[in-house]
Amino acid sequence: EGMPQTLSSTSMFTPCGFSPHLHTSKEDEKGGLIFQDGNLTSASLDALIQHLIPTTDYYPEKAYIFTFLLSSRLFIEPHELLSRVCHKCIEQQRLDDPVLDKARIRKFGPKILQLLTEWTETFPYDFQEERMIGHLKDMIHRIAPCDEAYWKKMNQLLQTLNQKLATVSHGQEGIVKISAAVSDKLVAFKSKPPSIQREILSVCSDPYTLAQQLTHVELERLSHIGPEEFVQAFVHKDPLDGTKTCFSEQKKTSNLEAYVKWFNRLCYLVATEICMPAKKKQRAQVIEFFIDVARECFNIGNFNSLMAIISGMNMSPVSRLKKTWSKVKTAKFFILEHQMDPTGNFYNYRTALRGAAHRSLTAHSNREKIVIPFFSLLIKDIYFLNEGCANRLPNGHVNFEKFLELAKQVGEFITWKQVECPFEQDPNIIHYLHTAPIFTEDGLYLASYESESPENQTEKDRWKSLRSTILGKT
Repeated sequence: EGMPQTLSSTSMFTPCGFSPHLHTSKEDEKGGLIFQDGNLTSASLDALIQHLIPTTDYYPEKAYIFTFLLSSRLFIEPHELLSRVCHKCIEQQRLDDPVLDKARIRKFGPKILQLLTEWTETFPYDFQEERMIGHLKDMIHRIAPCDEAYWKKMNQLLQTLNQKLATVSHGQEGIVKISAAVSDKLVAFKSKPPSIQREILSVCSDPYTLAQQLTHVELERLSHIGPEEFVQAFVHKDPLDGTKTCFSEQKKTSNLEAYVKWFNRLCYLVATEICMPAKKKQRAQVIEFFIDVARECFNIGNFNSLMAIISGMNMSPVSRLKKTWSKVKTAKFFILEHQMDPTGNFYNYRTALRGAAHRSLTAHSNREKIVIPFFSLLIKDIYFLNEGCANRLPNGHVNFEKFLELAKQVGEFITWKQVECPFEQDPNIIHYLHTAPIFTEDGLYLASYESESPENQTEKDRWKSLRSTILGKT
């Protein structure tokens, strides 16, 4: 008989530690867990919590732990979940007894430590809360008298956690600083001496190098996104708890939002760089440069930068520059556009993404491991998965099948975000990408009309009004 398997999506989900006492038939119920063909499909929240708790001879599968910790936050806050897990362990292992059963606890100890380690490693942001650390320490204090090694293990665990949270908050501060430094003030460029305005080609004229530096920025920003942010972005009220949403505090999705802002910034930076030069020949040169950068992003597997560059080139202020485009060899651009064509629910892109994901699984080098998905589409997929299925079934059970699918998508993303960037960093270029001034939409239109005059009355009127509001000229 096949053992119940939760899922096996990526290397992260190598099912380990199968629960031996869960042999199941077509549809079966064990301790409130409903299985179909060996897959866990639904259960009450209590049964799912119980299934997470290790005993002297049972440890939950890795895939189950990830799926449940990821999705449980739709029903119960992490600190409350950890509190319940600890309570049940204390009860089941009789950790409150005046005299502890040392032999028994030595069997149980490594398992609970393993569970706490997996939780802190995969969802470190949960432990930004004092209460979480409190439960963690309490648990270890109870088992520590049975084995010296448990203290050591706890210190290691807390140290690793602190390091992780420190790099995270450091990363967030860095991102905040960058956003503040970006002036959205319009560079009233044509009226300024050109020396003030650097442009991309003076900072980096090699498309390969720029594509690699963009990949640096992408991977750095991805590394800060916690898997739970995908779920927290969609937290609704839980129907069984009419009083409050699960997260009364602000939604913890700041890294995810910062990443979407970066995408928008890159779109506008590309458009700004194209609309800025006064001469048609230079504008065409910038367009061709970005086409080469985009092509290299595609080859690297950096689909997010690729899409931002194409979106920037497709903005109306850029696409209306007919005389400029007539000087560009557009064949390469059309190939890229075709790759990112939205028809058939982005069929071509999804095929390319699967190819990159496959390459990444068999990769020998970090360079071949890079997969940076087109991020807003990933969020949209997860959003539709979330909206398309109920979190709970009519009988009040948690719809676990849905969360397996969610865990599969988020799990794949986690594998990708852990790739070390193989390219050397160029601080100069990265600084430029984050701080070069960009035009607002109005600024882009004005720059575009100043470069190639309006074609019709609507454009003429818009140009007039922009000149007066932005340049103060009539």
